[in-house]
Amino acid sequence: MSETAGEAKPEVKQASKEVKESENVAEKYSAMTVSKNSDINMGELASVFSAVPTHKPVKKQIQFVEEKQEFSRFPTKTGRRSLSRSISQSSTDSYSSAASYTDSSDDETSPRDKTQINSKGSSDFCVKNIKQAEFGRREIEIAEQDMSALISLRKRAQSEKPLAGAKVVGCTHITAQTAVLIETLVALGAQCRWTACNIYSTQNEVAAALAEKGVAVFAWKGESEDDFWWCIDRCVNTEGWQPNMILDDGGDLTHWVYKKYPNVFKKIRGIVEESVTGVHRLYQLSKAGKLCVPAMNVNDSVTKQKFDNLYCCRESILDGLKRTTDVMFGGKQVVVCGYGEVGKGCSAALKALGAVVYVTEIDPICALQACMDGFRVVKLNEVIRLVDVIITCTGNKNVVTRDQLDRMKNGCIVCNMGHSNTEIDVASLRTPELTWERVRSQVDHVIWPDGKRVILLAEGRLLNLSCSTVPTFVLSITATTQALALIELYNAPEGRYKQDVYLLPKKMDEYVASLHLATFDAHLTELTDEQAKYLGLNKNGPFKPNYYRY
Repeated sequence: MSETAGEAKPEVKQASKEVKESENVAEKYSAMTVSKNSDINMGELASVFSAVPTHKPVKKQIQFVEEKQEFSRFPTKTGRRSLSRSISQSSTDSYSSAASYTDSSDDETSPRDKTQINSKGSSDFCVKNIKQAEFGRREIEIAEQDMSALISLRKRAQSEKPLAGAKVVGCTHITAQTAVLIETLVALGAQCRWTACNIYSTQNEVAAALAEKGVAVFAWKGESEDDFWWCIDRCVNTEGWQPNMILDDGGDLTHWVYKKYPNVFKKIRGIVEESVTGVHRLYQLSKAGKLCVPAMNVNDSVTKQKFDNLYCCRESILDGLKRTTDVMFGGKQVVVCGYGEVGKGCSAALKALGAVVYVTEIDPICALQACMDGFRVVKLNEVIRLVDVIITCTGNKNVVTRDQLDRMKNGCIVCNMGHSNTEIDVASLRTPELTWERVRSQVDHVIWPDGKRVILLAEGRLLNLSCSTVPTFVLSITATTQALALIELYNAPEGRYKQDVYLLPKKMDEYVASLHLATFDAHLTELTDEQAKYLGLNKNGPFKPNYYRY
């Protein structure tokens, strides 16, 4: 749920043929409306939305973790009960959830050692405790109340079943909000098997509710890394069922299928990826000529970048810090590493509460934005001894090094708002001379020999999903985008999408936004024929060119 700050985005350059196709699409769509009272044919919607291929980034890509560690052997039972404190170089250690109804320590028995059956007699799942399903159902019902746009999409399209025949394997956070998405996909005709993209983000009661409903879920809060890969494999490798669509968050599922089941990977009809890390992985495969299926880059869609990344983090950064440290922000000196959409949201929230905020950046454009927004742009080493809080949100690695950790003041709070746990060099703190003291859930004091303490949150994983929750409404925007991307890829005629990575079309972004306006009783102004002609626009959109930056 973050973006790489200052990262150069792939340019979207339209060849003349592509421009002509886009014009045809606009003409075909002109008869359709996106008002909340209109009925939209989902088959027509899928045939209209055609995404624009992006050029591959020229910058150095984030590399996959070493295959030796992840894929050289099939997971065994050895060490599967290892605690969360083990060091991981994969996104299995990226984030967790503080919102689970019960703590995973309530029952030390591994779910893999249990035999559980839901009320329908099925045992095709592996969750912490199926008996928590009733509590999970309540969580999901609460989430549905603030995800009205996604529910609206479900009601409009479920009679047509645009995903009938789709076999979707998913790897995302398993929370009440994503459960609404999963059940929407099922209502639209898809068969789903699901696992968690992270070992700590699962809400156990929600996973139980999904399993009770008949969704094959393999996830629980507090998995070991071995459990993580075992759960992914159980989703993919099952007798009599082969996935034809992938919905991923972080790229671990896609990479597992690509490495372990190449024949299955070749038959996938489309991949939908929502994280910057996963998108990097897809571009890497594409650049190497190894991406043999079309993929949708949801991370760089407007409705993801400008809402999930910005507004979600603007609120959840404060929630996570308050719940874990009870810190008062007024007068505190804070450094935010990275001024992408996540960094912008974090900085604005902290400034509003009276904190003195510094920003570090590699990109001169983002740095200039920070300056114009009233923040001082510095190098981390210039303020490392002064600041009270350090927040990373770059998507990079080793943004905060051991040398910098050694020079921090006593009581400095260190946390991460990026997708992966690579930004803070936590591994360097696992040495005999340093003492780790767990003071509360997801809060560790790392104590130096001289008595200095650094407060490390969530062991460097994503703070908001590790230590708090995230706003339901903004996740509805992302989930609706994901659902439409799946519908588009699954229903697209052969040849529309090549073996490449595509951005979502502007019209789809506008449609997702329009679905959510009713929540605010917002009323759009309509162009007159004369105004539309003057601007050279279709009255029904799209209203901005693909290269427009909001």
